[in-house]
Amino acid sequence: MSHSPSGQEGPGVRHTARLRHPRFKLLALLMAAGGLISPVAHAGGAATDNATLTELRKQIDDMRQQYEARLKDLEGKLTQLQQQQAATNAQAAATPASPPAPTSESTASNATGAPASDNSFNPSVAVILSGMYASLSKDPNTWKLSGFVPSGSDTSKRGFDLSESELSLSANIDPWFYGALTLSVSPDDTISAEEAFVQTTALPEGLKIKAGRFFSGLGYLNEQHSHTWDFVDAPLAYQAFLGGQYKQEGLQAKWLLPTDQFIELTAELGSGRSFPGNDRNRNGAGSTVLAAHTGGDVGDNNSWRAGISWLRTEASNRTWEDAQQSAITNAFTGQSRIWALDGVWKWAPNGNATLTNFKLQGEYFRRVESGDVVYDTTGVASPGAYRSAQSGWYLQGIYQFTRGWRVGLRHDQLDSGSVDYGNNAINFIATDYKPQRDSVMLDWSLSEFSRIRLQLNNDRSREGVSDRQLFLQYQMSLGAHGAHSY
Repeated sequence: MSHSPSGQEGPGVRHTARLRHPRFKLLALLMAAGGLISPVAHAGGAATDNATLTELRKQIDDMRQQYEARLKDLEGKLTQLQQQQAATNAQAAATPASPPAPTSESTASNATGAPASDNSFNPSVAVILSGMYASLSKDPNTWKLSGFVPSGSDTSKRGFDLSESELSLSANIDPWFYGALTLSVSPDDTISAEEAFVQTTALPEGLKIKAGRFFSGLGYLNEQHSHTWDFVDAPLAYQAFLGGQYKQEGLQAKWLLPTDQFIELTAELGSGRSFPGNDRNRNGAGSTVLAAHTGGDVGDNNSWRAGISWLRTEASNRTWEDAQQSAITNAFTGQSRIWALDGVWKWAPNGNATLTNFKLQGEYFRRVESGDVVYDTTGVASPGAYRSAQSGWYLQGIYQFTRGWRVGLRHDQLDSGSVDYGNNAINFIATDYKPQRDSVMLDWSLSEFSRIRLQLNNDRSREGVSDRQLFLQYQMSLGAHGAHSY
């Protein structure tokens, strides 16, 4: 076989290919027949056997007809296949399919004008199903945080109960924006928008802008959905200072600095309707959040993150009921400022957390409120100056000792600090009690989509009361679900 210098087939090969074609095979047979006829004619001269010639011509005619019939049959099949393929392509173009969610590659194709998938805009759908059994030694309707305004409330119910479930939709909107909606279904059958925001995806220099409703970047745990928590309930500090979890309705800007060390800065402007603020029916921003976080790796086995956050908001006639005062309703108007410190340390052998890993996590909060309090708003309506400085913290450790099995310990505590009710000091019962709670949990995950958890609490949030609590919880994830934050 001959080759050209470029590595392609040379003319000898092309000539050989031609000879394989049926038409050239027929020509070769005719030439061979001609060569056979010539010697016969020459040998016999004028006495050539006419019968022999007639037989040879007949065989050649038969071969020609067979080859031409075969060629016609193959050409007909080829034409039929081409028509079927054209019909299939036309039907696919007229009937859109249901594809996976768009990826960065698909949005990039749209931006450059290249063909994109017809279903590239279908969102990813995720559902979190959660349920619980609770056994409480004390009535949850009497639960309170002694020494705190407001005193909070326990959302737990005795017996079997449907916990909060979530339905999430998310997708890339175009090459510039990403959108997400999370609907929360609470045990009392109410549905609310837990998060609903759009976020930029293509701003330069590590900058991201988010707009809508979202969990604030305050602290560490606040930004995470409850199904990612390591315990059934939020720490006491979150319940006392943030009403469980702080949501923003406004704008958030995050800037990941272009440095070897992980450094992320966060700034938020929001409506301030969430506790410790409330709806004040005014224009402009009602709350401000500033945060800075840094972190990194220590060798192959360890990584860490730490940060500081600050929240400033205001409240106007933020009411609460004091159970110790025969359900008297009081109201606070003024400014609330919260400082938060958070830290996380993670360990995994060679960075592989599949089999074993350990996480140490903690946060500290300090809240200062100043303004006015009206005692018994529906009765004597006694006004007076108010100022408080209170704090709280928690520390927890989670150890995965084998694949799918984890055990955790948590201690959280509050300090009622200094509270000055001014002229209303006689109307309020002051206390220096420090609410606290100890928790232990054991959970098992058959896969990353299912988890069953057992948790025991020794809750001493109420002064002089010890509440023994047992929780058995399941959490199941259906559909696409993004990776959790660090």
